[in-house]
Amino acid sequence: QVQLVESGGGLVQPGESLRLSCVASGNINRMVTMGWYRQAPGKGRELVGDISSDDSINYADSVKGRFTISRDNVKNTVTLQMNSLKPEDTAVYYCYAKFRNFRWSLDDSWGQGTQVTVSS
Repeated sequence: QVQLVESGGGLVQPGESLRLSCVASGNINRMVTMGWYRQAPGKGRELVGDISSDDSINYADSVKGRFTISRDNVKNTVTLQMNSLKPEDTAVYYCYAKFRNFRWSLDDSWGQGTQVTVSS
């Protein structure tokens, strides 16, 4: 009932930049947290970064200084600016949202995933 639509994935060379965007829509009364996770082949899904309603931000150590997460509280969107990309950043990136629905129940949702490939 809540949809997260991701965009911006693609193929880039090492050192280049990419920006991922995610738009949440549906039965959302109040957004709590939005963020990005990623999963490489053979590995578990890991947090890349998230941002909460109080604007607190978490990043994985591997992306600190290179990635920047931001959100638009009105549009319920989250953006991940990825700079200085490395081959090890190659993964499927998933948007995540935690929210309270119209019944004020805490709920969450995942996007369909967008492929990011960093290769020379």
